[in-house]
Amino acid sequence: MAGTSTPETGTPLRRRPAQRRSAERVQRMLDACAELLDEGGYDALSTTRIAQRANVAIGSVYQFFPDKRAVAQALALRNLEDFGIRIGELLSGSRFERWSQLVGNVIDIFVDMHRTVPGFRVLRFGDVADLNLLDEQADNNAVVAGRLRELIVTTTGVADGPELERAFAIAVETGDALIKMAFRREVDGDDSVITEAKALIEDYLSRYLDR
Repeated sequence: MAGTSTPETGTPLRRRPAQRRSAERVQRMLDACAELLDEGGYDALSTTRIAQRANVAIGSVYQFFPDKRAVAQALALRNLEDFGIRIGELLSGSRFERWSQLVGNVIDIFVDMHRTVPGFRVLRFGDVADLNLLDEQADNNAVVAGRLRELIVTTTGVADGPELERAFAIAVETGDALIKMAFRREVDGDDSVITEAKALIEDYLSRYLDR
């Protein structure tokens, strides 16, 4: 989403922009990357095309990124940050009778990002480029599961531990597979599959969140 800042940790930037103008130029590169992903996918992406679309010199791209993978990594991190912000707003602004009811709302956020955030349907959190794009030590879904668990544990006070960690890992893997299926079936996502995904994962996580 245009204007969202790149997270401070795990950044692929060669150097951080020191001035606002430089930061805005980096964001234009990420926006250009997102547009190009929607148009041609990751294989057709190149630093030259990113520079042309962002209306910057190719040297400006290499000033901040070593290659197209690094640009995609920065965009995936921006996607993750956006996802976390949206969930944080949900947690702070909603009341639930049962914490497992959060699940459907989180899936709705994920689906909405597929439908509205440029490049997200192709890149998501980075799998199209590298299964370990977000973190060299953990696969992308594990990073997402960890972020979700941290947000929900902090907000709800649900007891954390290896059992909950495993449960979130399973829920994220399952949800990821089903949402991919929904968007394979229909360009904007098959609502019947999305509904089933929400029911299945909410029922599963209720064992851990509604104790």
